Amino acid sequence: MEYRPTIYISPLKKLLRLTLAVVLLILFGTVGFMLIEGMGPLQALYMTVITVSTVGFSEVAPLHPSGRIFVIILIIFGVGLAYFMASIIGQVVLEGQFRELFGRKKMENKIKKMKNHFIIAGYGRVGRQVATEFKERKVPFIVIEKDNAGTEQLFNEGVLFIQGEATDDDTLRKAGIEQARTLISTLPDEAQNVYLTLTARDMNAQLIIIARADYDDGVKKLKRAGANHVISPHVLGGQRMAMASLRPNVVDFMHTTTLGQGGLSIEEIVVPAGSALVGKTLAESNLKQDYGATIIGVKKPGLNMSIAPGPATVLGEADILVLIGASEGLERLTQTLG
Repeated sequence: MEYRPTIYISPLKKLLRLTLAVVLLILFGTVGFMLIEGMGPLQALYMTVITVSTVGFSEVAPLHPSGRIFVIILIIFGVGLAYFMASIIGQVVLEGQFRELFGRKKMENKIKKMKNHFIIAGYGRVGRQVATEFKERKVPFIVIEKDNAGTEQLFNEGVLFIQGEATDDDTLRKAGIEQARTLISTLPDEAQNVYLTLTARDMNAQLIIIARADYDDGVKKLKRAGANHVISPHVLGGQRMAMASLRPNVVDFMHTTTLGQGGLSIEEIVVPAGSALVGKTLAESNLKQDYGATIIGVKKPGLNMSIAPGPATVLGEADILVLIGASEGLERLTQTLG
């Protein structure tokens, strides 16, 4: 026997086809009453609708035997289509509910297993942009959002999220604040950002907190609350617009390297324990020759960043290197260092 694979037809497509069948049945009944009983278009349509829907209203006029047989046929087809339509609608509803329930359960299990991840508080304009960058770079992250429209969009996009107030302790615990690497607070209300920073810092002393501020006073408050970095979108936007007008080529270069476009990017790498780089000078590291990477900054533990370090700079364990170079070479270096 020849095997024939089963073709799956989605419930929505079935529902669309049944709707078309109902329309054709009504058209068929209307034409039939006009031809068999000599009714006008409106009377024929009326008779068709009350017959197919089985509402039991009185006839427009006494029917001939042939007309009664035609009514029986319409009722059989109408009841059959109504039954199938009800079953398909039920299937659509149940499949949607099961899909949402299963999807949310699966998402909750993924969130419980996450460690060293990023948390984005708020899915407004700034939060969405951060999430977009993280998705492109395949960074593990969770979004905290209270708005139903925002959570629905996150669910449809397949983004992990927790629905609730970002300033609530239970919500932060569900997002894995104790195991998280970084919290990015993009809430539109400055007071909420300050409160969230205080709460998160109390729950995870090692957490890196990056907060949004719209005014200078907010920057100072967030710093005092425990934020490691405070970003002002308005200030950054103004500075970039000024730079674009004064030094457009520099801005293009910075944009290209920051986003990793054109094969060139800037990377931050930590020198791990036991690495072959430990104890070597920059000249001896051969990073330029082997990976095409140029070190433009070195930050040793507890010290400020050293910009454009000299070739005699000795590398040590846990040093943070800021490099610029070809994306492929930096990727190889990252894999080599683990």
